[in-house]
Amino acid sequence: MEKMAYWGWKKRLGMVLVASGLWAQAGAAQQVNAPSLMPMPSSVQVGSGSLAIDANFSVALTGHSEARLDRAMERFYRQLSRQTGMTLARRNADASKATLLIHTERASKPAQELGEDESYSLEVIATGAKLNAATPLGTMHGLQTFLQLVDVSPGGFATPAVIIQDQPRFPWRGLMIDCARHFMPMEVLKRNLDGMEAVKMNVFHWHLSENQGFRPESRKFPKLHGLGSDGLYYTQEEMRELIEYARDRGIRVVPEFDIPGHSTAWFVGHPELASDAGPYEVERRWGVFDPAMDPTNEKVYRVLDELIGEMAKIFPDRFFHIGGDEVNGKQWDANPKIQAFKKEHRLKSNEALQAYFSGRVQKLVTKHGKTVVGWDEVLVEGVPKDIVIQSWRGQASLAKAAKDGYRGLLSNGYYLDLGWSAARHYAGDPLSGDAANLSAEQQQRVLGGESCMWSEYVNAENVDSRIWPRNAAIAERLWSPQSVTDVPSMYQRMEAESQRLEWLGLTHRTYYRLMLQRIAGANATPEEFAALKTLADVVEPVKDYARQKTTPVEATSATPLYRLVDAVNLESDRGRRFNELADKYLASRCRQDLAAGELEKMVEQLRSELTIWQENDLRLHSTSFLVAEVAVPSKGLSAIGAAGLGALEAFLKAERMSDAAAKQQLGLIDSALADAFNKQLILIPAAGVKKLVEAAASNAGCAPPAPSSN
Repeated sequence: MEKMAYWGWKKRLGMVLVASGLWAQAGAAQQVNAPSLMPMPSSVQVGSGSLAIDANFSVALTGHSEARLDRAMERFYRQLSRQTGMTLARRNADASKATLLIHTERASKPAQELGEDESYSLEVIATGAKLNAATPLGTMHGLQTFLQLVDVSPGGFATPAVIIQDQPRFPWRGLMIDCARHFMPMEVLKRNLDGMEAVKMNVFHWHLSENQGFRPESRKFPKLHGLGSDGLYYTQEEMRELIEYARDRGIRVVPEFDIPGHSTAWFVGHPELASDAGPYEVERRWGVFDPAMDPTNEKVYRVLDELIGEMAKIFPDRFFHIGGDEVNGKQWDANPKIQAFKKEHRLKSNEALQAYFSGRVQKLVTKHGKTVVGWDEVLVEGVPKDIVIQSWRGQASLAKAAKDGYRGLLSNGYYLDLGWSAARHYAGDPLSGDAANLSAEQQQRVLGGESCMWSEYVNAENVDSRIWPRNAAIAERLWSPQSVTDVPSMYQRMEAESQRLEWLGLTHRTYYRLMLQRIAGANATPEEFAALKTLADVVEPVKDYARQKTTPVEATSATPLYRLVDAVNLESDRGRRFNELADKYLASRCRQDLAAGELEKMVEQLRSELTIWQENDLRLHSTSFLVAEVAVPSKGLSAIGAAGLGALEAFLKAERMSDAAAKQQLGLIDSALADAFNKQLILIPAAGVKKLVEAAASNAGCAPPAPSSN
C-alpha cells in the first residue's frame, strides 16, 4: 500500500512537470530566484506554481516508524504554526490524500554514529509534497527545508514548487559551547540545539571543564563539581536529558574534559592531581594558567580511569574529547620529581611529556569504548592513528594530520567569539589552503569542522547573539557544495533564516532591545533611546583578543556583562550595508549606463544615513553611567557623519576636496576610530566614509565618456 501511494505520487509529479515545462536548475543554488534556503541544498530545481499551506494541511508517514519521528512531527507542526500564525492541529492523513507524504526507508543507529546517511529528497508541486529519506536523520533535515520554504504569498501561506536532492558535504558539522568559563543553563543549550537542527548541524561539542569550573556531576568524585563549580553544574539526569533532546534532533553530543592544562577547577577538590601542592581555588580570570595535572602521578590515571568510565556511561557517542591545548609547562619545569621522571624516561621536552600523558589517557578512553578527540597539541609522534585532531591552528595543521593518517576537524576560522563577520567565517573551508592539495584518500580524513563559542565575554543573556545568525554561514560551509560561495546571497538568506530562528525561541535579536533599555535607564525618553540605538546599530565590539588587551580593569568571571560592548551585535548589518552602498556609489557615479534616478537614489540613501549620524549626538543625553561611557564614540559618529556629508557635497558640485580639508577629515575619522577602540568598540561606517573622502580628494569630477571606436 505504501509503495503504491508513493509511486502514484511520483506519477502525479511527473505529469505536472511535463505539463509545466518551467523547471529551472539551480544546481548549487546561487540563482537569484532560488528559494531562501540555508544551508543551500546540493541541488534545487525551481518550478512554477506553489503549494498552499492552510488549515487543511496534513501529513502521512510511511515506511519506517519510531517514536523519534513522531516527536519530530510534533515539532514540525508546532514550528509551522508559529511561522504562519495558524492553528494547525496535527492531521495524520491517508497516504493518497496527504498534503505532505513522508517516506523513511529504515532506522538509524540506536546511538547516532559518524557518517550515517543524512540524505533526503523533497519534491513540491501545487497539489502536494513528497519527502523521501533513507533514515530519520534525513527525514528531519528535509522537514527543516520544508519549513524554510514556507512563506507568505498574495494568496496566503505557500511553498514554491521545487525538486531538491540533498546530502551533506561533511559528516561532522559541529558547534562547541564553552559552559565552563560562564555556566549556560539548560534552557540556553536546548534552544541552541533547536537552532542547530534548523541549519542541519549534527554535533554538539560540550566543553565541560576549565580553570573556571568543573560542570558535570560526578558521583564517584563529588568534590570535582562540589568544590569546583561554585554550585553551577549539570546533574547526571540533566546531562542524559540533554543528550536525548539532541538525539531527537539528529545531533550527537561529544563531551570535552580539557586536560592536563585548563584544569585548575579539578584541583580545588583534588589538589593531589596537580603538579604543585597548591592550595587551589576556582580561577576567576581569563588566560592560560600554570596549573596542570602531574603526568608522573599514577593516582591521576586511576582517577581519570574511573571518571572516564563514569562519563562514558552517560554519553553514548563514540567520541570523547580530552582537550590537550595550551599547557605552558611551568609547573612541570618547577617540579624536581617530574624532571627526574623525564630524564628517566628519556623525555626531552614538555611536548614529549604531554605525548606520554596523552598516550596513557588515550588507552583509558579506548578501554571504555571511546575514541579520543583532541586539539592540535595532542598530535605528536607516536600518537595512535584512531585519534581525531581538532585544529585551531588552521588548514596547514589539518593537512599535516591527514597526510600522517589522522582524521581531523577544522575550527580555525570558525571561532565565533572573535567577532568576525559572517563573510569571513564563510570564506574558511576545511579543504582550502594546504588541505586543498590533499589526495582524495587524505581528504576523506577531513571529517568537517566545528564553530566555537568560548565564553569569556558571554553569558546566558547574550550568548545567542554571539552564535546566531553567523553560525548559519558556517553550517552552510560544512553542509553545502564547495561551489556555494556567493556572499551577497549568503547574507540575504542568513537574514531570512535569522528571522525563522526567532520562532524557535532563540534570543539573538530580542535580547538587544532589552539590554539597550537597561543601558539607557527607565527614565530615558523615546528620543534618547532612539539615539542610543542609532549608535549601537553601527558599532561592533573589537575583534580577536583586543578586548582582553584594552580593558582598563582586568575582566573576570564576576565582571558584569552589561555595557554597550556586551549588547551590540558582533556584526553590524546597518554599518555593513552603508559601506557596501558607499562602494557601489563610488563604482557607479561616473557610469553612463545607469537607469534614470539610480545614482540620485544612492546619494539620497547615503545622505540620509550620514545626516542621522551627524545629528545623533545632540539627542544622546542620559543620566546613565553606561551611556556616559560611550559619549566619546557618540561624538565620533557625528564627526564621521559630517565628513561623509562633506565628501558628498564635493561630488555633487563636481569639485575636488582640497588636500588640507581631506587631511583634516581623515584625521577626525582616525581619531574617532581610536577613541571608540578605547571603549572596545569599532565604528563600522568609518571605512566607507574614509573611501568617500579619499575619492573626493583625488577627483570629484567624472571624465567624459571615451569616444566611440566606430
